[in-house]
Amino acid sequence: MLVPVTLPLPLLSHVLTAADPQGPGAVLADNGKAAARWFDALITPAWQIALTLAIGAIVLALLRRFIARTVRKLVDGGPAVRRHAGRLLARGLRQDGGQPDVSPLAAARRAQRAQTMGSALSSGATLLVGGLVVVVGLGLLHIDVGPLLASAGVVGVALGFGAQTLVKDFLAGISMLAEDQYGVGDVVDLGEASGVVEQVGLRVTQVRSLNGTLWYVRNGEILRVGNMTQGWSRALIEVRVLADQDVPRVRELLLQAATEVTADPELGPAIQGDAEVAGIEDLTAEGVMLRLLVKTAPSRQWDVSRALRARIRENLAHEGIDLALPRREVVIERSPSR
Repeated sequence: MLVPVTLPLPLLSHVLTAADPQGPGAVLADNGKAAARWFDALITPAWQIALTLAIGAIVLALLRRFIARTVRKLVDGGPAVRRHAGRLLARGLRQDGGQPDVSPLAAARRAQRAQTMGSALSSGATLLVGGLVVVVGLGLLHIDVGPLLASAGVVGVALGFGAQTLVKDFLAGISMLAEDQYGVGDVVDLGEASGVVEQVGLRVTQVRSLNGTLWYVRNGEILRVGNMTQGWSRALIEVRVLADQDVPRVRELLLQAATEVTADPELGPAIQGDAEVAGIEDLTAEGVMLRLLVKTAPSRQWDVSRALRARIRENLAHEGIDLALPRREVVIERSPSR
């Protein structure tokens, strides 16, 4: 009578292997070794480098998307206080019957700021991620990157000292774009150069002066910026009449000239608010000076000023009021006659 015997699996495998070296146990061992070799081949440096490149590409794509969204918010929205001020300004314009500034020039300025800032930050992110990927790849190839990093550090320090003015210009350009100090089409005073901004770059700003000269101003050398056309502008007219003239009547004529210019179909939309004459600004022996102030849209103050001067001249001439002329006193000394 045969009695069945149950053996544990490890013992059975040992027995089978001892009985037949080419039996099922050997086949299982060979399969395990093959799987191990396949796994080793899967994680070779080539696959690791490919995985590093894929991770770097994903990180770079996420960084670029984050930069694009951040720049868009910075350019379009600005700080919370500025947004609140913009809403109040737009509300005030609607109450006055005007329209907020939605000119194509403002849209072009925003687009240029977004493009320039986004390009600079994206390039920086690409260099950073690319450098990290290269360093990790060299490490996977068992290449000592210590001397390479040390050499790169020395070269970076040398370039930093040699190109510090260039770095200064780029940093100043990024700050200027982020703060929206000026843009294409603005009339600015940069100290040595003044005129219309034609192009804004990260390193150089191009300004066209009144006589046609194109100035290239490095951003790092700009210490102050006077923007005459940002937000709103103001037409300022100073009129000097003789001291014995009817000053209240002259003030009425100045305000009348402002009202007539406001009624003009071309210049009227450019005027924001009511004109102001702030009393007597100067009193000398030559006469009395009155100052007319009119708030205008950006870049329209010169057109409004020319129209105001023409109207004021006509109104004063019609009333028979003469403008005061500068006086000069000439002292003639004569020698006593003998």
